[in-house]
Order: sequence, then C-alpha cells, then structure tokens
Amino acid sequence: MITDRDLARWRLHSQLLAAPVATAEDVVRTLTAVQAENAAQSAWAVATRTASPDQADLAGALADGRVLRIHVLRSTWHYVHADDALWLQELTAPRVMPIFEQQLQPIASRLEALGAAIEEMLAESPDRTRGDLAEGLAERGEQLTGQQLMLLLGRLEVQSLVCSGAPRDGEHTYARFTDRVPDPRRLERDEALAELALRYFTSHGPATDRDLAYWATLTVTDVRRGIAAAGDRLDSFEHDGRTFWHLPGEAPASAAPAGHLLQVLDEMYRGYQDSRWVIDADGVVPRAREAAIGMALVDAQLVAGMKRTVSAKAVTFAMHPHRTLSTREVEAIQDAAARYGDFLGLEARVQLDAG
Repeated sequence: MITDRDLARWRLHSQLLAAPVATAEDVVRTLTAVQAENAAQSAWAVATRTASPDQADLAGALADGRVLRIHVLRSTWHYVHADDALWLQELTAPRVMPIFEQQLQPIASRLEALGAAIEEMLAESPDRTRGDLAEGLAERGEQLTGQQLMLLLGRLEVQSLVCSGAPRDGEHTYARFTDRVPDPRRLERDEALAELALRYFTSHGPATDRDLAYWATLTVTDVRRGIAAAGDRLDSFEHDGRTFWHLPGEAPASAAPAGHLLQVLDEMYRGYQDSRWVIDADGVVPRAREAAIGMALVDAQLVAGMKRTVSAKAVTFAMHPHRTLSTREVEAIQDAAARYGDFLGLEARVQLDAG
C-alpha cells in the first residue's frame, strides 16, 4: 500500500533532488519549466538538482540563450529551455493572456503602440534592462509605472515577442524572441498536450491531472486529452481517492541526501496543488498562506520553515520547526545548509528555533 511519504520520496527522484543531472540546462529541460520568480533563490532550485552545483552553470545558459527566464505556464516567471519556449507559450497563452489583459486594462488603448515601441528599441539594441526600456519609452513620450511596464513585458513574453536577454552585471534584461530563438520548435495542440503530460508526469510524478492543470493553467479536460494521447508511455495507480500518473516503473528506493533547503516556490511545493501536501504526511504544517520564503525537507517531509539571510561572509538559515526534530533530522538540515553555502561560496550557519 503506497503512502503519502512514499509519493513524496518518489518525487525527490522524479524532480532530480535525489537523482541529480550534469548541468543546469539538463535540469530545466527535464523539468520542462522551473518557477523563477525570485532569481537569486531560484538559481539554487536549479543548481541543487545538479551533481556539482556551480553559479556559472545557469548563468552561462541564460547568457547564451539556451535557457530563458520568461512568463509562461502561469502569470509568473519560469526558466524554460529555448527549445520549449514557443510551444509552451502557444499551448498555455490562451488562458494566461487574459490575466495580463485584465491587469493592464487601465492602459488597454496604448498596449499595441507600447509593445511596438519596445520591439523597436530591442531591435536597435538588445539586452536592455527594464530601466533602459522605461527611459526609452519616456523619451518617446510614454510614461509607465514600474508595475505597468513589468506587466506589459510579461504580456509581450506570452505573445512570444519578447524574452530574456543576456544578463548584464547580474541584472535581468530583455531581447526580441526571434533574436534569441531563431529556429523555434512548434507543436500542434494535441501533440503539445501529449508532450506536456508525458514530461510533467515524468519530472513531477506521481501527480494527478488536477496538479498538471494547475501547473500549466490548463483545463482538466485538456490535461486528460494529453494523458490519453501519451498512452502506455504513462502508468497510474489509485491513492486517497485519486489517480496518480507517473513514468512506468516501480517506486524508487529511499532518497539521498536526506535534507534539502528550498524556496517555498520550488517545484517540490509549487509544482502541485491537488496533491501538494504529501510533503506533510502528518499534517503538522499550518495551511495558511506561506509566511516563510523557504522550507526544510528531510526525507521528503516539510519539517521546518526557513528564512535565508546573506551577508558578505556567511549565509544564515533561520529554521522554524513545525515539530520537534530528531538528531538525524538536524544533521540532515546542517548538511543541506553546507551544500547551499558551498554553492554561494559562503560560510553556512543554521539557527534553529525550539520546535
């Protein structure tokens, strides 16, 4: 009989946390999309899934355009591989675009002119920051608030007109999509639904159809079409009154390493909605809106909230346990902190509140 703990451990393998791959590019391609709202924190979300975490790895993939950081799937940032950017946008844009249109309603009459101006600026000089673009628009007599410009750029990304450029001094920039992805991969809709189902349940499974519907802002009907089209390339089982889909094969053995320090937007948490809480099999975590920006997992269970503070010499992880932690669990957290510190090139310190 499979349990929630079994599901959570299985996901550690599917999500590469217990089966790391060689490069950041491999991580992004395998997971299909990695939420990247917080660039500094999400860099670790990618790196921790590689065998030898290195800040230059993802940075290099972003610089040369193998990996893009764009709004796709949902109305938030994700890392996606350049090969997947266009077909993912075309598949999910019909349900994501209305979110941007609603938020941009106050300037609806100006959207096309503003978009054309941004494309023109990027054609003249790519890899411009948001500040650069704001200045360029102001010179053209078009004043926008910071929030409106961010939303406008997100809308242009969903239209596959704009995407991330090469970062400049660590700052996000923008470029024209056609310049960064000159030979985009396209899929017919049914083919795209099948590919998305196969890749999501391979990299996030076991998971439910409603998990994928949430993750990709699709209808459950569309998700089920994709599952049907994937055929025997996916397998399933029943658990807790729901059907869980996964790559054919048995559940993997217990995962190592045991501890992981992750942002609360990590795919282990944000990659699901319907079955998210298999990482809290005992139900000890409050179900209120997340207050912490991070979480500590031990043996695939969420045992503590985590806040990361970076200084010149050290990275400090303040832990707020959801229950009393065992000695082994504390050691697993300390090991995870050391790996994170090595990635940042800083001393790692763990501050543990009383559970």
